[in-house]
Amino acid sequence: MEQLKNEMKMEFQASSSNEGFARVAVGAFVAGLNPTVDELADIKTAVSEAVTNCIIHGYEQKEGSIWIECGIEGNRVEISVVDTGKGIRDIRQAREPLFTTKPELERSGMGFAFMEAFMDEVEVVSEPWKGTCVTMRKTIGEG
Repeated sequence: MEQLKNEMKMEFQASSSNEGFARVAVGAFVAGLNPTVDELADIKTAVSEAVTNCIIHGYEQKEGSIWIECGIEGNRVEISVVDTGKGIRDIRQAREPLFTTKPELERSGMGFAFMEAFMDEVEVVSEPWKGTCVTMRKTIGEG
């Protein structure tokens, strides 16, 4: 019997007030996989970091939209967080722990490090002045 893929897409304003909404929405979508409390916390934290990066770095706290797409196939979840902001000039450097382009905002530079620690896979595709897509994957129930 073929497994059906469940999908969800949403768009919201790039505002820090919506970061919690994104966490809860993705958490509710993933809940059908019956994740452990730790697995759910990991996913929500990774989503938080990706959304915060869009707001702070992609749009520099100005107007814009963020799109989240989630897919579940079997016990594996894939989450993409997308913006059309300023993009990332050097992805390798941006993924280095403690690197930040916003030290004046007391940013820790740990966003990508947290995403990578909490998810099984993290892919970053970005083009300057066109935007960024962060795709994260995690298998539920293998920890």
